[in-house]
Amino acid sequence: MSRRREELRKKVARGQARARGEPVPGPSPNPASNLIMANAIVRTGSILFRKAVEKRMLKGRYGKDGAQSIVENQGLGTTLTGMALSRIASRSSTGAIVVGGGMIAKTLYDRRQAKKAQARGDAELLEKTAED
Repeated sequence: MSRRREELRKKVARGQARARGEPVPGPSPNPASNLIMANAIVRTGSILFRKAVEKRMLKGRYGKDGAQSIVENQGLGTTLTGMALSRIASRSSTGAIVVGGGMIAKTLYDRRQAKKAQARGDAELLEKTAED
């Protein structure tokens, strides 16, 4: 590593605002503080966006109040599973393919089960109609 680069690293480590002779963009002259603030803002925005999307997806079926209570009352397991899957999917393209494939497989499985349940229900209704 060059001597100049090492000097810059030391200046940044000390929290000096002008590590390269230029002002650090952001609300604070300390680059580490700016990164912490940016991280907090991005994570907060992500959480708010996720909750809005979840409510929007559930609103059509359960109504506004029902969707809000479902989103707000999610358990720890659901939250941790979602975080783990998003972490795996965001780390590599292979992870994204695996997680996406799993989601597609789960959707297809659920749809297949719904069709079977509907067919069973229809058969039961026809049997009851035939008995009457």
